[in-house]
Amino acid sequence: MALPDLNSAVGHSFGLEFDGITIKSITEVSGLKMEQDVVELKQNGPDGKYDIKKLPGRPKAGECTLTRGLTGDQSFEKWVKDSQFGKMPDARKGGAIIVFDYEGNALKRYKLTNAWPKSLEIGSLKAGDTSVLTEKLVVTYERLEVE
Repeated sequence: MALPDLNSAVGHSFGLEFDGITIKSITEVSGLKMEQDVVELKQNGPDGKYDIKKLPGRPKAGECTLTRGLTGDQSFEKWVKDSQFGKMPDARKGGAIIVFDYEGNALKRYKLTNAWPKSLEIGSLKAGDTSVLTEKLVVTYERLEVE
């Protein structure tokens, strides 16, 4: 029996790709999750015993949070405005979150279907603070696939 390959990849940086545009300055991605309902089938078996079987149900929609340093790039703000003003055909996008290695090669892609921004949060503004100012974009999506 062969031993599993335990070489795991280290995500050096992350990117968001929508409409052929890649934003490579994402510093953190959290909440990426594929989930589905669980359906319980309750029945009596041939021997009369009560059985419960758990079966896969419908897939659930998800949310993830993307964090990046605050820049002059207005793409997050424009995307949020499109959804706030009801321009959902423009706001709903298909795209991917990409994990890059230290050389900039794509290691893995997480494809999002019908994604749109739920919220945008700017980090704390403190006078005299020396930490990096960040913005966090919460994106909701209908489906997540690993490519």
